[in-house]
Amino acid sequence: MKIFQLQQQLSIAQTILRQLRDPQIQQDRWRFRQNLQRLGALLAYEVSKQLPYQQATLQTGLGSATVANLEQQPVLICVMRAGLPFYEGFLQMFDQADSGFVGAYRQEGANASELDIFLGYSAAPEIAGRDLILIDPMLATGSSLLKVWELLKRHGEPRSLHIAAAIAAPEGLALLQQQLGFPTSFWLGAVDQCLNEQAYIVPGLGDAGDLCYGRKE
Repeated sequence: MKIFQLQQQLSIAQTILRQLRDPQIQQDRWRFRQNLQRLGALLAYEVSKQLPYQQATLQTGLGSATVANLEQQPVLICVMRAGLPFYEGFLQMFDQADSGFVGAYRQEGANASELDIFLGYSAAPEIAGRDLILIDPMLATGSSLLKVWELLKRHGEPRSLHIAAAIAAPEGLALLQQQLGFPTSFWLGAVDQCLNEQAYIVPGLGDAGDLCYGRKE
């Protein structure tokens, strides 16, 4: 499985990741959402390098040029609610892509071992034979994405599977690598140290959904 991390290269992504983590900057919800969107666009660009292309000749006003077009647009699956601004960054790059949406939330116990993931609303296009990108900004335990994948694969097998997250925990990556049962590429802003007892990523950035849209009851 391929694991790509933006943090391993010096680029503007380092500034975006710093701002996403900064508690002072996080107080501006609009800016937090914009930074998630920008990071999504950068990761979408990286994913695009791995997709199949077809070459063609285009006639301009002054001559002909050799160009390349995506063989087909990928399918984007957004895990709501925190995934919405992150997904918008992908949609900026793959602007003709079909999209699906899955509502996932966690019921929290006293510690990570008591945490359970529930799926609510879901709507997805046909995925059989297509390049599928699952988009969720926080890859913590990996349970949400595993359940989303189990839901989607009932409707066919994609040509390729890509998982995109702003921040990931090693525990979640390990779970997905062991249990997805399908060749997968991971496109990440950063891989952090670990999960704490409440299954939050350390150092992480906090609850991305709350930072985007306010605390939930």
